[in-house]
Amino acid sequence: MRWLATGALRTVAWSSPFAPEIAIVHTLQPPPAPSRLLFLDWLRIGAFALLVLYHVGMYYVSWGWHVKSPFAGTTLEPLMRLSSPWRLSLLFLVSGAATSLMLQRAGASASLLATRARRLLLPLLLGMALIVPPQSYFEVVQQYGYAGSFVEFMRLYYSGHGGFCGARGNCLILPTWNHLWFVAYLFVYTLALWLLLRVWPRMLEALAARLSRGLQGALLLALPIAVLALLRITLAGRFPQTHALLDDWYLHACYFGVFLLGATWARDAAMWQRCADQRWPALVLALIAWAAMLAIGAWLHDASARAHWGWLARLAFAAVQWSASVAAIGFARVHLNRDHAWRSTLVEAVFPVYIVHQTLIVVFAMALAPLHWPVALEGPVLVVLTFGASFAAYLLVRRARMLRPLFGLNPVAASARPQAGTSWFSTNSSSGGGPQT
Repeated sequence: MRWLATGALRTVAWSSPFAPEIAIVHTLQPPPAPSRLLFLDWLRIGAFALLVLYHVGMYYVSWGWHVKSPFAGTTLEPLMRLSSPWRLSLLFLVSGAATSLMLQRAGASASLLATRARRLLLPLLLGMALIVPPQSYFEVVQQYGYAGSFVEFMRLYYSGHGGFCGARGNCLILPTWNHLWFVAYLFVYTLALWLLLRVWPRMLEALAARLSRGLQGALLLALPIAVLALLRITLAGRFPQTHALLDDWYLHACYFGVFLLGATWARDAAMWQRCADQRWPALVLALIAWAAMLAIGAWLHDASARAHWGWLARLAFAAVQWSASVAAIGFARVHLNRDHAWRSTLVEAVFPVYIVHQTLIVVFAMALAPLHWPVALEGPVLVVLTFGASFAAYLLVRRARMLRPLFGLNPVAASARPQAGTSWFSTNSSSGGGPQT
């Protein structure tokens, strides 16, 4: 912020993500407080906490995952389907908003891109080299009958062994990034947005103006649902999700789309308020679409029915995907746009917790399996162990100067603490504690 004294008046120039302007205020009046979107911090914290719960749930459902409980079944699947359509879309939208604010503060410079590469790619490489391998080891032990030791497996892992293949010929790719695919995709989307802004610096402002005219009232729900449904109907069957980056065209269409939307909304404060205005209709629509998705899934039990009516299930999925995201943003905007003593610590903890949580789930699940506890006991214990050990890992990392960059944290002294009241999404915050994942 810079102050230029002119007689009895001062000109205050501040950078806002919504409308950079010059304001004239009287000398005796304090400058306006910078806009802060603290609710987006809380959304990010909540979405990653939900991600941990979801991955614990993956151990107990019938869907494919790295390791499976002997008690895996369908009981939890309706509840899992309530969050699976929108959870990652919301994360990419929030990440797009954070990236947009960084680009507005620092510009699409080479130094900013280098910083983002360091913050995202170093943890990704660390994760692939050291964090993810235990997941793959227990996967090949349980699902491929591997009898070697972990040390022997690591030689296979680092050499790119391709001999762990299923009955359908699908082989396990080694080395792998497993849950860290999100980090790779986020960097690619950040790079794409950076390149676009290098070519067209005012692109986001131009898009914001167009979207502000189009996404009003019921259209805030209807138009994005229509686009997401069209993408799912036309692309999901041809390009099923792989998380392998190069062939994941359906997910790129969805996730880069919402990432770009979040980047655009960061330049228009009105869009967050519109989500707040539509929060109750969005919540009702999400619940109705979720119930419809379950009913249609139960009805489409054979290939012939799915061929004729599968589009209904995909439409219901898209409705949950978008309306639940709007509801989450809206309720957070109304109820969570405030600070708390724990917020800055939790924001910084998100990325290290994300990096280690899935490996901890797998390791703890395999350690608990010989006890043969009922799911009603084992599941909550697994959740508590995962959250506790993940946060303990963060506390260790934040105090170790050498480890901080490897887990996406700022390379500052371990004693440094985030300032109270600063936010990833505030106009006056720096790119402090960790990446905007």
